[in-house]
Amino acid sequence: MARLDPHSYYDSEQPRVERLSLIARIDFDRRILDGTATLHFAPGAHGGTIDLDTRDLTILKVTAGDAAIAHQLSEKDPILGTRLRVQAPASANSITIEYRTSPESTALQWLTAEQTFGGEHPFLFSQCQAIHARSVVPLQDTPRARLRYDATITVPAHLKVLMAAAQLGEEMRGSEKISRFEMNQPIPPYLLAFAVGDLVSRELGPRSRVWAEPKVADKAAWEFADVDTMLTIGEKLFGEYPWERFDVLVMPRSFPYGGMENPRLTFVTPTLLAGDRSLTNVIAHELAHSWTGNLITNADAEHFWLNEGWTVFAERRILEALSPPHGGKEASAIDAALGRRTLERAVTGQFKDHPELTCLRTHLTGVDPDEAFSEVPYEKGYLFLRTIEEAVGRTRFDALIHAYVDRFRFGTITTEEFCAFMERELPGVLMQIHSARFLDQPGIPDNAPRAESSRIDAVESTVGKLPGATASGWTPAEWQLYLEQSVDRATPELCRALDEKYALTQSGNYEILVSWLELALRAGHAPAVARTEEVLAQVGRMKYLKPLYQALHVRSPERARALFARLRGGYHPIAQVVLEKALA
Repeated sequence: MARLDPHSYYDSEQPRVERLSLIARIDFDRRILDGTATLHFAPGAHGGTIDLDTRDLTILKVTAGDAAIAHQLSEKDPILGTRLRVQAPASANSITIEYRTSPESTALQWLTAEQTFGGEHPFLFSQCQAIHARSVVPLQDTPRARLRYDATITVPAHLKVLMAAAQLGEEMRGSEKISRFEMNQPIPPYLLAFAVGDLVSRELGPRSRVWAEPKVADKAAWEFADVDTMLTIGEKLFGEYPWERFDVLVMPRSFPYGGMENPRLTFVTPTLLAGDRSLTNVIAHELAHSWTGNLITNADAEHFWLNEGWTVFAERRILEALSPPHGGKEASAIDAALGRRTLERAVTGQFKDHPELTCLRTHLTGVDPDEAFSEVPYEKGYLFLRTIEEAVGRTRFDALIHAYVDRFRFGTITTEEFCAFMERELPGVLMQIHSARFLDQPGIPDNAPRAESSRIDAVESTVGKLPGATASGWTPAEWQLYLEQSVDRATPELCRALDEKYALTQSGNYEILVSWLELALRAGHAPAVARTEEVLAQVGRMKYLKPLYQALHVRSPERARALFARLRGGYHPIAQVVLEKALA
């Protein structure tokens, strides 16, 4: 037995699933998916015992060919879910499982019409990262078992279904619409993704379009107009784009993340629609995942920094190549300074009692990856790579990037494999930069580089004080840096002056607004309370929910818990669990 991923029942000595063929019907009334999943084994693999990951699935039948075969469900594990053990005949090169999902599937959020922008049609979307694909389909739910797939999805005729795959066609059949999809590149299972709703598209470029509900489609098309420029920059950095298209889907307000890098169809939060293109760094981040995460994937959650540290590095390189004011070297440096601030807060706050989770190489047996989620793999991983870049120079590091992509493309990687690769390509550099301080020691290493720029210096000179006339020309990122660094030094008097002069409580930019509300709540600025409650009722992005609930909780625990109890049903299941633990 060889279970290599602490968050999966996958056994590497058993047949590996190479392709999934999924047939599914979406039932909005019962809030379930009725599915038939055919799992095709890798060439040369036949039959025997196969352990699959499931969570809250009802298994109706398992067959090989036309014959039913033995299967057994284990007791449910609170983190892993339920193991489905199948005994396939020695001659079998595939098995077929008929099943249905639960209305409480942790990967699926069913929205009523009232929870959408249009207010007329329901909406459904999936969110399978980190280990939630198993609540949608029985499979080997680990990045180590990359697979291709094809899917036939049936939905009500008046709705549009999209998948993170190539669409092969759709047909009407009475009151239903049947759509077919195919993903021919092998992906980690957490990148299985689909959405169903009232959706229309707008073209952005020859390889990209944006999908959204009709009410926000034109606004989204304007906001994301630079997507093709970012795509070209990404190719210069990492090589040819490997997924044919980079389409973007603007999600309903309850989407729990800033973005999800599903290949061919990135999901993004509507909070990016700021009206000034100032928050499109999230698009740069999700685009960068096309190479770092989707093309080369961490083998499991213990090596998550290899996805996110690389992607933050690439995101900031893309930002650096874009035009000011929201791009350029200064903008990239400010973004890095903001990132370091969030890392410092994670180290001293979120993981104060669990410093082991501030190492890049983590040990997560018995730990839910959603619970361990933080800025650490993003920002400490970025600092690790920047330290290497500074040690060897940009020219040599860019050559390393191309060698890295060529070596591990369409595969998975561990920290140990990365270190071995580094020793082959740049012998002695890991020892030179004291890599163990990043990988295996908690906190932020002393030799981690700090972002430097004249604009950062100008902002930091005003921290804790009312900014002067220069603040009128600040970008949203500069405002956020000022607010983030002032949060521990703000007084009620400063808050009143800031709000009177800059109307921050009414800001329409969520990055500014949430940073301001957290500061104002902690400083005791009364007008922030009502506005915070408005925001918590309007958005589902965990980046905003968690700090606002925590700041409100510091001010009034009873009010924070009562508000969460009232709004809980509108949040994604992942966000519900995270917030319950944060407010416990």
